[in-house]
Amino acid sequence: MKQKEVKELSIDELSEKLLSFQKELSDLKMTHAISPIENPMQIKNLRRTIARINTELTARSIQE
Repeated sequence: MKQKEVKELSIDELSEKLLSFQKELSDLKMTHAISPIENPMQIKNLRRTIARINTELTARSIQE
């Protein structure tokens, strides 16, 4: 997800997405530890997406 897409979501949607992305990251890391995954850049991209969502949630909580 790009930053523009993240800004368009509501707080509830961001929280849901954050949980699903964290679970997906955990699963990818476990799979990669057992046998190398085809595209290890997926892990990097997921980490960055999670960081974007966390940043947006923090920014919104400060504004309120």
